[in-house]
Amino acid sequence: MRYSVLTSSRLQIEDLNQGGFRHRIAMLTLTYRDLDGWNPRHVSDLMRHIRQWCKRRNIEFRYVWVAELQKRGALHYHILIWLPRGICLPKPDKQGWWPHGFTKIEWAKNALGYIAKYASKGEENAHGFPKGCRIHGCGGLYAKSRNERCWWSMPSWVRETTTIEDSPRRAKGGGILLKSTGEILVSPWRVEFTAMGIFAVKRNLEQETKGMTNDQI
Repeated sequence: MRYSVLTSSRLQIEDLNQGGFRHRIAMLTLTYRDLDGWNPRHVSDLMRHIRQWCKRRNIEFRYVWVAELQKRGALHYHILIWLPRGICLPKPDKQGWWPHGFTKIEWAKNALGYIAKYASKGEENAHGFPKGCRIHGCGGLYAKSRNERCWWSMPSWVRETTTIEDSPRRAKGGGILLKSTGEILVSPWRVEFTAMGIFAVKRNLEQETKGMTNDQI
């Protein structure tokens, strides 16, 4: 997770620097009032409110966020939002956008360090997140940067056999779809469950497909 979040943040900065935009990064923290107050819709509802606020001001909504578990067990969100200089984001709890607890906004001096710290905490406590909880997100990247972000999030065997320009995506039903060609790549690994544990085993794709028809392959 940490690597994906840092890559997303780096690409946001590169996009804006490429366009010559003067910006600041707001660090928004979302805290729940109640230990069991979390709902999967809460963070997406908040982002919808901020997106509408940005749209009314003709601002591109660029963000990266991570979830964190507090020591008391409640979920916590940390969000980086890129804003033009001179524009300040209103506090979401005061606006009614976050009625579930409290919010805090600061300006980032070291945005990558800030988000990396909480991404690392999320990795360490990933087993404790509620079922169905997304633990990080990103939005607003240019198409080229979205492709790069997706490529870096792929398994190593995909990155070793493709390029960013291939635009790999996870295919429905399994495998990796290369949007550049329409080809679907099959993982060279399979998972085996034994009495000794769970193991990743190198597949013999040539043997597995031997004797299959074209429709079956």
